[in-house]
Amino acid sequence: MPTTLLTNPKKSTDAPAADPKSIVADAVKKVSTIATLPEVTARIVTTVEDPKSTASQLHKIVGHDPALVTRILKVVNSAFYGLPGQIGSVERAIVLLGLNAVKNIAVAASLGQLFRGVKLCEGFTAKDLWTHCIAVAVTARELGKQSSLPIADEAFLAGLIHDIGILVALHVYPEKLKQVCDRTKAENGDFCQIEREICGVDHQQLGMGLTEHWKFTRPCQMVAGYHHHPQDLADNTRVLVLLVNIADTIVCKQNRGFNLTALQQNLDPALIEEAGVSMAIVEKTQEKIGDLISNAMSILG
Repeated sequence: MPTTLLTNPKKSTDAPAADPKSIVADAVKKVSTIATLPEVTARIVTTVEDPKSTASQLHKIVGHDPALVTRILKVVNSAFYGLPGQIGSVERAIVLLGLNAVKNIAVAASLGQLFRGVKLCEGFTAKDLWTHCIAVAVTARELGKQSSLPIADEAFLAGLIHDIGILVALHVYPEKLKQVCDRTKAENGDFCQIEREICGVDHQQLGMGLTEHWKFTRPCQMVAGYHHHPQDLADNTRVLVLLVNIADTIVCKQNRGFNLTALQQNLDPALIEEAGVSMAIVEKTQEKIGDLISNAMSILG
Protein backbone atom coordinates (compact mmCIF):
# COMPACT_ATOMS: atom_id res chain seq x y z
CA MET A 1 0.00 0.00 0.00
CA PRO A 2 1.41 3.41 -0.87
CA THR A 3 2.34 5.34 2.25
CA THR A 4 3.63 8.52 0.64
CA LEU A 5 0.26 9.71 -0.60
CA LEU A 6 -0.22 12.50 1.91
CA THR A 7 3.32 13.79 2.16
CA ASN A 8 2.82 16.21 -0.71
CA PRO A 9 -0.89 16.49 -1.46
CA LYS A 10 -1.59 18.12 -4.80
CA LYS A 11 -3.36 21.42 -4.88
CA SER A 12 -6.51 21.63 -6.92
CA THR A 13 -7.15 24.80 -8.86
CA ASP A 14 -10.47 23.62 -10.26
CA ALA A 15 -13.50 25.72 -9.34
CA PRO A 16 -16.22 23.68 -7.68
CA ALA A 17 -18.78 22.28 -10.11
CA ALA A 18 -22.39 23.29 -9.60
CA ASP A 19 -23.57 19.72 -9.06
CA PRO A 20 -22.44 18.16 -5.74
CA LYS A 21 -22.69 14.65 -7.25
CA SER A 22 -20.23 15.67 -9.96
CA ILE A 23 -17.84 17.11 -7.38
CA VAL A 24 -17.96 13.90 -5.33
CA ALA A 25 -17.47 11.67 -8.38
CA ASP A 26 -14.55 13.79 -9.56
CA ALA A 27 -12.96 13.80 -6.09
CA VAL A 28 -13.22 10.03 -5.70
CA LYS A 29 -11.72 9.61 -9.16
CA LYS A 30 -8.81 11.91 -8.25
CA VAL A 31 -8.00 9.92 -5.12
CA SER A 32 -7.81 6.66 -7.06
CA THR A 33 -4.44 6.06 -5.40
CA ILE A 34 -6.25 5.53 -2.09
CA ALA A 35 -9.72 4.68 -3.34
CA THR A 36 -8.78 1.01 -3.71
CA LEU A 37 -8.22 -0.86 -0.48
CA PRO A 38 -5.18 -3.15 -0.36
CA GLU A 39 -5.97 -6.48 -2.01
CA VAL A 40 -5.92 -8.53 1.20
CA THR A 41 -8.11 -6.01 3.05
CA ALA A 42 -10.59 -5.86 0.16
CA ARG A 43 -10.79 -9.67 0.09
CA ILE A 44 -11.34 -9.75 3.86
CA VAL A 45 -14.18 -7.21 3.63
CA THR A 46 -15.83 -9.16 0.79
CA THR A 47 -15.45 -12.48 2.61
CA VAL A 48 -16.84 -11.24 5.90
CA GLU A 49 -19.84 -9.63 4.19
CA ASP A 50 -20.70 -13.04 2.70
CA PRO A 51 -23.00 -14.77 5.23
CA LYS A 52 -21.65 -18.16 4.10
CA SER A 53 -18.02 -17.32 4.93
CA THR A 54 -16.13 -19.24 7.62
CA ALA A 55 -13.19 -18.60 9.95
CA SER A 56 -11.17 -21.11 7.93
CA GLN A 57 -11.69 -19.12 4.71
CA LEU A 58 -10.70 -15.91 6.46
CA HIS A 59 -7.60 -17.55 7.90
CA LYS A 60 -6.41 -18.51 4.40
CA ILE A 61 -6.69 -14.88 3.26
CA VAL A 62 -5.11 -13.35 6.38
CA GLY A 63 -2.20 -15.78 6.14
CA HIS A 64 -1.00 -14.01 2.99
CA ASP A 65 -0.22 -10.85 5.00
CA PRO A 66 2.36 -11.48 7.78
CA ALA A 67 2.08 -7.91 9.05
CA LEU A 68 -1.68 -8.33 9.46
CA VAL A 69 -1.19 -11.65 11.26
CA THR A 70 1.11 -9.89 13.72
CA ARG A 71 -1.43 -7.09 14.19
CA ILE A 72 -4.28 -9.53 14.84
CA LEU A 73 -2.25 -11.42 17.46
CA LYS A 74 -1.28 -8.13 19.09
CA VAL A 75 -4.92 -7.08 19.30
CA VAL A 76 -6.26 -10.42 20.55
CA ASN A 77 -3.67 -10.40 23.35
CA SER A 78 -4.28 -6.79 24.35
CA ALA A 79 -6.60 -5.27 26.92
CA PHE A 80 -8.75 -4.01 24.03
CA TYR A 81 -10.69 -7.29 23.81
CA GLY A 82 -9.90 -8.58 27.28
CA LEU A 83 -9.69 -12.25 26.34
CA PRO A 84 -8.18 -14.66 28.88
CA GLY A 85 -4.75 -16.19 28.30
CA GLN A 86 -2.10 -15.75 25.64
CA ILE A 87 -3.23 -16.58 22.10
CA GLY A 88 -0.43 -17.69 19.76
CA SER A 89 -2.42 -19.01 16.80
CA VAL A 90 -3.98 -16.58 14.33
CA GLU A 91 -6.59 -19.20 13.45
CA ARG A 92 -7.67 -19.38 17.10
CA ALA A 93 -7.54 -15.58 17.28
CA ILE A 94 -9.98 -15.36 14.36
CA VAL A 95 -12.36 -17.78 16.07
CA LEU A 96 -12.18 -15.91 19.38
CA LEU A 97 -12.46 -12.43 17.91
CA GLY A 98 -15.04 -13.22 15.27
CA LEU A 99 -14.97 -12.39 11.58
CA ASN A 100 -16.25 -8.81 11.95
CA ALA A 101 -13.56 -7.92 14.49
CA VAL A 102 -10.85 -9.26 12.17
CA LYS A 103 -12.30 -7.20 9.35
CA ASN A 104 -12.15 -4.12 11.56
CA ILE A 105 -8.49 -4.75 12.42
CA ALA A 106 -7.62 -5.17 8.74
CA VAL A 107 -9.36 -1.95 7.75
CA ALA A 108 -7.77 -0.08 10.66
CA ALA A 109 -4.31 -1.31 9.69
CA SER A 110 -4.86 -0.19 6.09
CA LEU A 111 -6.35 3.21 6.88
CA GLY A 112 -3.78 4.02 9.52
CA GLN A 113 -1.11 4.17 6.83
CA LEU A 114 -2.95 7.04 5.13
CA PHE A 115 -3.27 9.40 8.09
CA ARG A 116 0.37 10.42 8.31
CA GLY A 117 2.57 13.46 8.29
CA VAL A 118 0.77 16.21 6.50
CA LYS A 119 -0.76 19.24 8.19
CA LEU A 120 -4.52 19.79 7.89
CA CYS A 121 -4.43 23.33 9.21
CA GLU A 122 -2.88 25.31 12.04
CA GLY A 123 -2.93 23.08 15.10
CA PHE A 124 -3.97 19.82 13.45
CA THR A 125 -2.28 17.10 11.41
CA ALA A 126 -3.62 14.03 9.61
CA LYS A 127 -2.51 12.01 12.64
CA ASP A 128 -4.86 14.09 14.81
CA LEU A 129 -7.68 13.13 12.45
CA TRP A 130 -6.75 9.44 12.83
CA THR A 131 -6.72 9.84 16.63
CA HIS A 132 -10.21 11.31 16.37
CA CYS A 133 -11.44 8.45 14.18
CA ILE A 134 -10.08 5.81 16.55
CA ALA A 135 -11.63 7.65 19.50
CA VAL A 136 -15.04 7.76 17.83
CA ALA A 137 -14.71 4.07 16.87
CA VAL A 138 -13.98 2.86 20.42
CA THR A 139 -16.58 5.17 21.93
CA ALA A 140 -19.30 3.98 19.54
CA ARG A 141 -18.29 0.37 20.23
CA GLU A 142 -18.43 0.92 23.98
CA LEU A 143 -21.84 2.59 23.79
CA GLY A 144 -23.10 -0.35 21.75
CA LYS A 145 -21.62 -2.95 24.10
CA GLN A 146 -22.90 -1.28 27.29
CA SER A 147 -26.36 -0.95 25.71
CA SER A 148 -26.34 -4.63 24.59
CA LEU A 149 -26.88 -3.57 20.98
CA PRO A 150 -25.99 -6.24 18.40
CA ILE A 151 -23.98 -3.77 16.32
CA ALA A 152 -20.96 -3.03 18.55
CA ASP A 153 -18.39 -4.34 16.04
CA GLU A 154 -20.15 -2.60 13.17
CA ALA A 155 -20.18 0.60 15.25
CA PHE A 156 -16.41 0.36 15.64
CA LEU A 157 -15.84 0.16 11.87
CA ALA A 158 -18.41 2.88 11.20
CA GLY A 159 -16.70 5.18 13.68
CA LEU A 160 -13.34 4.41 12.14
CA ILE A 161 -14.42 5.50 8.64
CA HIS A 162 -16.94 8.21 9.51
CA ASP A 163 -14.59 11.11 8.62
CA ILE A 164 -12.89 9.46 5.64
CA GLY A 165 -14.29 12.28 3.50
CA ILE A 166 -11.87 14.69 5.16
CA LEU A 167 -9.02 12.53 3.89
CA VAL A 168 -10.44 12.86 0.37
CA ALA A 169 -10.65 16.64 0.75
CA LEU A 170 -7.10 16.75 2.09
CA HIS A 171 -5.80 15.05 -1.03
CA VAL A 172 -7.96 16.80 -3.63
CA TYR A 173 -8.06 20.39 -2.33
CA PRO A 174 -5.85 20.80 0.74
CA GLU A 175 -5.82 24.61 0.58
CA LYS A 176 -9.61 24.78 0.60
CA LEU A 177 -9.74 22.37 3.54
CA LYS A 178 -7.31 24.62 5.39
CA GLN A 179 -9.62 27.58 4.68
CA VAL A 180 -12.56 25.58 6.05
CA CYS A 181 -10.67 24.79 9.26
CA ASP A 182 -9.45 28.37 9.69
CA ARG A 183 -12.94 29.80 9.19
CA THR A 184 -14.50 27.26 11.52
CA LYS A 185 -12.06 28.21 14.27
CA ALA A 186 -12.37 31.95 13.65
CA GLU A 187 -16.17 31.98 13.51
CA ASN A 188 -16.89 29.00 15.78
CA GLY A 189 -19.02 28.01 12.82
CA ASP A 190 -20.67 24.93 11.34
CA PHE A 191 -17.88 22.90 9.70
CA CYS A 192 -20.13 21.20 7.13
CA GLN A 193 -21.83 24.42 6.08
CA ILE A 194 -18.47 26.17 5.64
CA GLU A 195 -17.22 23.17 3.63
CA ARG A 196 -20.16 23.46 1.26
CA GLU A 197 -19.58 27.19 0.85
CA ILE A 198 -15.87 26.81 0.07
CA CYS A 199 -15.65 23.36 -1.56
CA GLY A 200 -19.15 22.85 -2.98
CA VAL A 201 -19.61 19.67 -0.91
CA ASP A 202 -18.96 18.57 2.65
CA HIS A 203 -16.90 15.65 3.98
CA GLN A 204 -20.05 13.60 4.54
CA GLN A 205 -20.82 13.61 0.81
CA LEU A 206 -17.19 12.82 -0.04
CA GLY A 207 -17.08 10.05 2.55
CA MET A 208 -20.25 8.44 1.28
CA GLY A 209 -18.87 8.53 -2.26
CA LEU A 210 -15.64 6.81 -1.22
CA THR A 211 -17.31 4.17 0.96
CA GLU A 212 -19.66 3.36 -1.91
CA HIS A 213 -16.61 2.97 -4.14
CA TRP A 214 -15.02 0.70 -1.53
CA LYS A 215 -18.24 -1.36 -1.40
CA PHE A 216 -18.65 -1.03 2.34
CA THR A 217 -22.00 -2.06 3.82
CA ARG A 218 -24.89 0.31 3.28
CA PRO A 219 -25.15 1.17 7.01
CA CYS A 220 -21.45 2.21 7.01
CA GLN A 221 -22.07 4.32 3.91
CA MET A 222 -24.96 6.00 5.72
CA VAL A 223 -22.69 6.78 8.67
CA ALA A 224 -20.09 8.37 6.40
CA GLY A 225 -22.81 10.38 4.69
CA TYR A 226 -25.07 11.44 7.56
CA HIS A 227 -23.17 11.29 10.87
CA HIS A 228 -23.73 15.01 11.48
CA HIS A 229 -27.37 14.93 10.33
CA PRO A 230 -28.89 11.56 11.32
CA GLN A 231 -32.31 13.19 11.49
CA ASP A 232 -32.25 13.42 7.67
CA LEU A 233 -32.57 9.62 7.46
CA ALA A 234 -35.66 7.48 7.85
CA ASP A 235 -36.12 6.25 11.42
CA ASN A 236 -35.51 2.59 10.58
CA THR A 237 -32.12 3.24 8.94
CA ARG A 238 -30.36 5.43 11.45
CA VAL A 239 -29.54 3.54 14.67
CA LEU A 240 -25.89 3.01 13.65
CA VAL A 241 -25.67 6.61 12.45
CA LEU A 242 -27.07 7.84 15.75
CA LEU A 243 -24.55 5.78 17.69
CA VAL A 244 -21.64 7.31 15.77
CA ASN A 245 -23.17 10.78 16.04
CA ILE A 246 -23.31 10.43 19.84
CA ALA A 247 -19.73 9.13 19.95
CA ASP A 248 -18.53 11.91 17.63
CA THR A 249 -20.14 14.55 19.82
CA ILE A 250 -18.59 13.12 22.99
CA VAL A 251 -15.13 12.85 21.43
CA CYS A 252 -15.15 16.36 19.93
CA LYS A 253 -16.38 17.93 23.17
CA GLN A 254 -13.45 16.27 24.95
CA ASN A 255 -10.97 17.59 22.34
CA ARG A 256 -9.72 14.15 21.37
CA GLY A 257 -7.74 14.69 18.17
CA PHE A 258 -9.19 16.73 15.32
CA ASN A 259 -12.39 18.16 16.79
CA LEU A 260 -13.59 20.94 14.48
CA THR A 261 -16.32 18.94 12.73
CA ALA A 262 -18.71 18.57 15.66
CA LEU A 263 -18.13 21.61 17.84
CA GLN A 264 -21.70 22.73 17.16
CA GLN A 265 -23.21 19.34 18.01
CA ASN A 266 -24.85 18.68 21.34
CA LEU A 267 -26.09 15.47 22.90
CA ASP A 268 -29.81 15.17 22.17
CA PRO A 269 -31.63 13.06 24.82
CA ALA A 270 -34.32 12.10 22.29
CA LEU A 271 -31.79 10.79 19.77
CA ILE A 272 -29.84 9.01 22.52
CA GLU A 273 -33.03 7.22 23.58
CA GLU A 274 -33.85 6.38 19.96
CA ALA A 275 -30.40 4.79 19.56
CA GLY A 276 -31.19 2.47 22.46
CA VAL A 277 -28.66 4.11 24.77
CA SER A 278 -29.31 5.64 28.19
CA MET A 279 -27.85 8.87 29.53
CA ALA A 280 -26.32 6.83 32.36
CA ILE A 281 -24.34 4.78 29.82
CA VAL A 282 -23.31 7.96 27.98
CA GLU A 283 -22.01 9.45 31.22
CA LYS A 284 -20.21 6.23 32.17
CA THR A 285 -18.57 6.09 28.75
CA GLN A 286 -17.50 9.74 28.98
CA GLU A 287 -15.72 8.97 32.26
CA LYS A 288 -13.71 6.06 30.83
CA ILE A 289 -13.02 7.46 27.37
CA GLY A 290 -9.39 8.22 28.19
CA ASP A 291 -8.65 4.56 28.96
CA LEU A 292 -10.63 3.36 25.94
CA ILE A 293 -8.64 5.58 23.59
CA SER A 294 -5.33 4.77 25.25
CA ASN A 295 -5.89 1.02 24.84
CA ALA A 296 -6.93 1.40 21.21
CA MET A 297 -4.11 3.79 20.28
CA SER A 298 -1.54 1.39 21.70
CA ILE A 299 -2.48 -1.18 19.07
CA LEU A 300 -4.00 0.87 16.25
CA GLY A 301 -2.30 4.25 16.51
